[in-house]
Amino acid sequence: MTNQPSEISQELAHVEATLQRVWGYSSLRPAQHQVVSSLLQGRDCLAIMATGGGKSICFQLPALLNDGLTIVVSPLLALMEDQVQDLRSRNLAAACLHSNLSQPERRHILQNLTSLRLLYVSPETLLSTPIWERLRDRRLHIRGLMIDEAHCLVQWGDSFRPSYRRLGAVRSALMREHDDRAISLAAFTATADHHTATELQKCLEMRNPELVRTSPYRPHLRLDVAIAWTPAGRKAKALKFIRDRPRQSGLIYVRSRRDAEEISQWLQALNLPTAAYHAGLPPQERRYIEQAWLNNQYPFVICTSAFGLGINKPDTRWVLHFHPPLTLSEYIQEIGRAGRDDLPAEALMLVSEPTGWLDDSDRQRINFFLQQQQKTQQQALAMLERLPRQGTATGLKPDAAIALGLLHRAGYLQWHSPFEYEILGNMQTRKRELVKKLQLNDAEQAISQMQEYINLRGFPDQDHQKLKCNLKNHLKKYLKPNLNDLSRDRWAFLLNSFGFEQESKLLLESKS
Repeated sequence: MTNQPSEISQELAHVEATLQRVWGYSSLRPAQHQVVSSLLQGRDCLAIMATGGGKSICFQLPALLNDGLTIVVSPLLALMEDQVQDLRSRNLAAACLHSNLSQPERRHILQNLTSLRLLYVSPETLLSTPIWERLRDRRLHIRGLMIDEAHCLVQWGDSFRPSYRRLGAVRSALMREHDDRAISLAAFTATADHHTATELQKCLEMRNPELVRTSPYRPHLRLDVAIAWTPAGRKAKALKFIRDRPRQSGLIYVRSRRDAEEISQWLQALNLPTAAYHAGLPPQERRYIEQAWLNNQYPFVICTSAFGLGINKPDTRWVLHFHPPLTLSEYIQEIGRAGRDDLPAEALMLVSEPTGWLDDSDRQRINFFLQQQQKTQQQALAMLERLPRQGTATGLKPDAAIALGLLHRAGYLQWHSPFEYEILGNMQTRKRELVKKLQLNDAEQAISQMQEYINLRGFPDQDHQKLKCNLKNHLKKYLKPNLNDLSRDRWAFLLNSFGFEQESKLLLESKS
């Protein structure tokens, strides 16, 4: 794309004609246009676009318009398969590589990479030896590297998926193998606060990226939190919520596979058509459940966070969190699947009573997560002294790989390639400093922020309106809410937490 007005106009017309022909849309949204333009110019881009904002088209369209191969790194097999299936239904050359494929299937895809426009892989598959060796082939023209659901890098990169921390070295390594031909890099996520956005740019080694952000605010999506005093009370509230919304499409989120199965069996025993969905199901069963929900055969499904990424059902009227998410990022991702058609929708979160005397299941769930994380980190720290200052990531045990991820996040390790690392500074000093940094636990801070959201008292709309009608002017002024009090509105709290401070302030002013 050039700076000449006539050529820009021609390019835009070509983009929109392709969009109309392939996807049936007449034009891009402003944020989508900004991302597509950046990628067509070969620029890096960090796109933080609310759930339902059309992120996938932002990298699929440039991949179709450009020649060469675009690699898409995605965290979940279900998400990759869904997008590839959709692209193939539109006669676009796309494939995904994963461990569930047979050897002949993998061989066929690798032998035909030159005919593909989009290749979907997980970080672990991308950095596996057979795939990497094939991508080094100079006959390939690799045009772009897209990181989908990029928040997973910060959320998982230094815990159970350390391969994410190596992605920053991928582009430069591929460019060296391909005569320094330019490769654009973009990261896409629905949620990223300032810290996450900074960490993404740093870890991925982005070069002066175009930053595109859209607000997650949906005025038609009502947010509620309700206390469930006992386990039986939690079930009773959930059941009433479901039965009060017959023939409406919804999602029930839980935090574990076991919970999904148990709650599904309970509701099925009450003659409610539903199913459990989680990453442990066979791919064919996951596809069946998705389609049954999309076609309204199942009005709702009980699912873990694995469900919903990349799946679009605009008429989803409600989201019920049977258990609260651990973080605001998880929460805003999951509630964003309701009300995409801009019609009224609801999101209800059920939480244990504050003391935990009658039901401490939420507290147990948080403690279990933190204990597992602490155990993982301690095992990784024990590996530090056994790691050479310079080495390779190939064949490392999981604890050692996590140790490298922790060092990289702290700034104590450099990846010279996706496989070769160097630990910076004295190992004993680095270990002591790393222990101190881990004590300032990011996960604990994120969980604390989620608890703060749960405990919001909400904006007393009805009471405030009654006061305005009945009290004298001097009393009205005295009782007017503090416009900077985020505790009075859940959306204002969320907007402020994710960097939309001005929008949060305006929302509070409008409610006063």
